[in-house]
Amino acid sequence: MSDVVIVGAGVVGACTALALLSEGHRVTVVEPAAPGGDQAASYGNGGWLSTASVVPMSLPGLWKKIPRYLLDPDGPLVIRAAALPGLAPWLARFVAAGRSLKQVSSTARALSALLHDAPDRHAALAREAGVPDLIAQSGLTYVYPSREAFEAEALAWQLRREQQVSWRELDSNELRVHTPGLAPSYGFGIEVSSGAHCRDPGAYVAALVALARARGAVWVSGEATGFRVVGGRLRAVSVGRTELTAEFAVISAGIDSARLARAAGIRIPLESERGYHVVLPAAEVPMRTPIMPSDGKMAVTQMAQGLRISGQVELSSRRAEPDWRRADILLRHAQRLFPSLAVPSSSEGVPRWLGHRPSTPDGLPVLGACAPSGQVLCAFGHGHVGLASAPASAELITDLIAGRPPRIDPLPYRASRFGWA
Repeated sequence: MSDVVIVGAGVVGACTALALLSEGHRVTVVEPAAPGGDQAASYGNGGWLSTASVVPMSLPGLWKKIPRYLLDPDGPLVIRAAALPGLAPWLARFVAAGRSLKQVSSTARALSALLHDAPDRHAALAREAGVPDLIAQSGLTYVYPSREAFEAEALAWQLRREQQVSWRELDSNELRVHTPGLAPSYGFGIEVSSGAHCRDPGAYVAALVALARARGAVWVSGEATGFRVVGGRLRAVSVGRTELTAEFAVISAGIDSARLARAAGIRIPLESERGYHVVLPAAEVPMRTPIMPSDGKMAVTQMAQGLRISGQVELSSRRAEPDWRRADILLRHAQRLFPSLAVPSSSEGVPRWLGHRPSTPDGLPVLGACAPSGQVLCAFGHGHVGLASAPASAELITDLIAGRPPRIDPLPYRASRFGWA
């Protein structure tokens, strides 16, 4: 058994700690903030555990839409013009990743390997952590103005069908039963019964970390700064002025992971897809499942704290000030979705949040060796699927540390696909 230091206590780090502990490894978790806090990307997401989230952001023909993204201030994806020079290399790779149907089909297949059983994995983890009520296996629903609007997204649903995602169609009458308050302008829906959602991602991550600590994980409050390697072998992880002895280290520090990967010897093109949410605390909307409207592309989920509307992709400098107009847009979409709902005209005074989805340009996480020695491993860059894919990612990392053939093919996620530094 090995001494493993995990850098980061988000959902990926927490799941990895539990997977390693289950096999007898000695685990230390390094994290500067409270687990489940609002600094983590998983804290503020829509809580979706979707088997259908296999469609990469970059699809054939995307490059034609980039000028519109630069000009449309209200679209679901916006690129701040001032950040464009710094983002250009990442964007070039991003567009190239969706250059062909063959390429995006390959990406969908790799995402499916991490997502196809995510609801069951999370339900089992929640039971172990004593919070089974936080995972609801009720399905997920996509709503459209019409069947024609659904058919306009034929490529996305073709990719899902190729990965054995099944669904049932809902006509206008069925939608009214499914979600009684839904605006009549939405006349067609797709229900994915295999989907699930988390009712409170922050509390869920905190519970997983608490379980890991109860099972023997050592908690170190601090910021990892680098690695001590002697004779080509990892000896320790540096945390401030101290060192933690380690035979393996796992980098799962979200958007901060690229900095640590550079310290390990590799440059990963990682950018923040900044996402926003708003919460309507008193709103109770009768919903059989969470829903996502095709025009807003946001997750609408009944959470423990109220109705959470989460989404938007804002490509900008990580350190740029929040643009709370993005939160206002989410409120306007919520009002269009549920006309009878009391929705404030501004997000000011409403619980709102900005977080950083750590995203690679090809839409796949980085899982595996961060350097040729194989002792420092990457487990980051999950973009929109970090919460859902965390248990499978943890399994893959645990297999690699154990030195056995992984049950999930590691090739699509290898760090070296971006080239060693």
